[in-house]
Amino acid sequence: MPVHFMRKPGTGPRPIPLILTHGWPWTFWHWSKVVDPLADPGAYGGDPADAFEVIVPSFPGFGFSTPLPDHPDMNFWKVADLWHTLMTKTLGHRRYAAAGCDVGALVTGQLGHKYADELYAIHIGSGQKLSMFNGDRAWDLSGGQPIPDGLPDDVHARIVALDRRFAVHLAAHVLDPGTLAYGLSDSPAGMLAWILRRWANWSDNGGDLESVFTRDDLLTHATIYWVGNSIGTSIRTYANNNRYPWTPSHDRRPAVEAPTGITFIGYENPPGVTTDGRVAHFLASERGGWYNHVNLTVHERGGHFIPWEIPDLWVDDLRRTLRGRR
Repeated sequence: MPVHFMRKPGTGPRPIPLILTHGWPWTFWHWSKVVDPLADPGAYGGDPADAFEVIVPSFPGFGFSTPLPDHPDMNFWKVADLWHTLMTKTLGHRRYAAAGCDVGALVTGQLGHKYADELYAIHIGSGQKLSMFNGDRAWDLSGGQPIPDGLPDDVHARIVALDRRFAVHLAAHVLDPGTLAYGLSDSPAGMLAWILRRWANWSDNGGDLESVFTRDDLLTHATIYWVGNSIGTSIRTYANNNRYPWTPSHDRRPAVEAPTGITFIGYENPPGVTTDGRVAHFLASERGGWYNHVNLTVHERGGHFIPWEIPDLWVDDLRRTLRGRR
């Protein structure tokens, strides 16, 4: 199983290892803005005691972690097993920390579920259930439920906007990734159109995409997909999350026992939920009980690509989660 990773040694009295996991349509380079501050906090106005040895792999089937020989079933919880092997066997760390966003948050959550005793803590960019891709309608955010009648106009509009933002790629990736992959693998313009749409809709850009991603940034991320011919294997991960459902390693509660920090962003507030009420809403939801949460933070600005869009805030959140747990 080929795994490409970038490693940055830590500068401080006792750097601890930290593995960062990206999602889709991310690449390992979406972490590039936070690697140096995490590894050498003293050079960025931070405390050298917060230093990490930073490991940034390419998700299997993405970028340079290709091809996928004899692994057509690769999904997020199998990636967690690979990461644990990478950190403990290949790199020789007895304990480590982990962080992730998007599907990378599910990988990180699985590490915190299955390998909690070997982790200092985890930090994620969302608080989804590890079972979110299980079931017959994993591609439907609503679970097949209609929008309730009588909602305020603004709440109804936000529900529709949320569905429009995520429904197309979830349905296509879960239900028919292979057919889509033929066209996207054959045309660089087609591939760029598909992933550019997500970068534009999911980032908090106020209608100006280049306020978040310069054209060089966009072409760098897209080229990482193109040169490894990884668009097909990257989107197949979604279908595999559903075809090979998550099964728990234990029945204890919370399911994710590792100390967990979560960064929420206002751009993805659930319909009818304000930024001020986001943490309370999460704690009251069925997702709140899944994690041993120790540091919940919400920021008004920033979109889905949190460590790229608000890197300084994300670094502060992660440091706070790990502080006192080294």
